Amino acid sequence: MMHGMTFRKTKNHLMSFVMLACTLAVLIPLGLIFFHILKMGVSSLSLDFFTQIPKPTGEAGGGMANGMFGSALMIGGASLIGLPIGILGAIYLSEFGGSKVSTAIRFAADVLSGTPSIITGMVAYTLLVVPMKGFSGLAGSVALAMIMIPIVLRTTEEQLKMVPGSLREASLALGVPFWRTSLKVTLRSAMSGVLTGILLAVARVAGETAPLLFTALGNQFWSNNVMQPMAALPLQIFSFAIAPYEDWHKLAWAGALVLVTVMFVLSLTARYFGRSRHAR
Repeated sequence: MMHGMTFRKTKNHLMSFVMLACTLAVLIPLGLIFFHILKMGVSSLSLDFFTQIPKPTGEAGGGMANGMFGSALMIGGASLIGLPIGILGAIYLSEFGGSKVSTAIRFAADVLSGTPSIITGMVAYTLLVVPMKGFSGLAGSVALAMIMIPIVLRTTEEQLKMVPGSLREASLALGVPFWRTSLKVTLRSAMSGVLTGILLAVARVAGETAPLLFTALGNQFWSNNVMQPMAALPLQIFSFAIAPYEDWHKLAWAGALVLVTVMFVLSLTARYFGRSRHAR
């Protein structure tokens, strides 16, 4: 008996050690990456970084204000395109989940979410850039929307499934139309979970570079015309990181720090909304 208990304790301690080692294997590289970005980027952050555009080659200073503005504009455009499609599609899947059409939509969403973003950029290039005969912020927004849609659709569907059926039945029994029940009762009850999915989708596309290389291309100057090439923070980080200029390398590290911080805040906010829903 004692031998068996000793063996079980040893096995428990061993498995606890293995799980701790696996956890550290994930956290340590992540922490090293973040602290290296912090170390390299914080020294280059200044007010000019957030208010000025890049300086010409050889001139010190400058910033990435146009890249941050372009990223915000394209992410906003992608949200206007992708969020309604993803949310309405999720409502359809949650209400008519057993149909063949629903099965096909889920399969397409899963395939699209697993598609490399560079392929998404190539598709957007073929469908928009070539016919429009030029790169544009609009094409970048569409490419990012194609990445957002499956994330929002699948996360929203899962949240809608968690809404008690009694709420739907009570609303319908009171004579509320089906479409109004779906939007005002079901969707509203799952809103915190839906916001979680939205924030995760925004965090995902905020750091995408490959789709924008094929669509928005980039711009060294201010531009609020979505029909013209547009700067984006990930594009500027990529361009400056591979350039042979030390000043541009510093700006690239500062841009990387800003981008990582934004994604970190979005992820934390998404977790907050997710926990608040489970708490209720």
